[in-house]
Amino acid sequence: MSKSIVGISNSRLEVENAVDALQASGISSADISVLIPESGGAPDTGTVKATKAPEGATTGAVTGGLAGGTLGLLAGIGALAIPGVGPFIAAGPIMAALSGAALGAAGGGVVGALVGLGIPELEAKIYEDRIKAGGYLLAVHVSEAHSEADIREILKRCDLEDISAVTEK
Repeated sequence: MSKSIVGISNSRLEVENAVDALQASGISSADISVLIPESGGAPDTGTVKATKAPEGATTGAVTGGLAGGTLGLLAGIGALAIPGVGPFIAAGPIMAALSGAALGAAGGGVVGALVGLGIPELEAKIYEDRIKAGGYLLAVHVSEAHSEADIREILKRCDLEDISAVTEK
């Protein structure tokens, strides 16, 4: 069975630094996944009455900004909606898994999708709360060439939190 190491951060810079450090250590971008709220950070709590045009422009700018930076170098970048939670941008292997899980997780939201990836339900709930608050989820597939301990150390060094190992399904 294969494993992934998962961590979360409230800072895009921390996640970008982690991705850079992982790649510098020889980990392929194909083994790195990121999931972030489409807003790109902590959500606004205010309400504005306006047309949907600014919303569309913001979505395009966030996706374009993600695609143009370090995170944009990851494979399979795209937008998806997880029922009951909202729109997300995902990159890497987690994109395909979450796309399928999101379609079947109408009542489960992020928790259902993450549990479908092999993350224990209690940890999935913690990640969901952090993601809803604007957090960035980073997952790294552990290959034979890189140890779990090395990946954990890189994520810790880059100040990611709630780091855990999960068995991929």
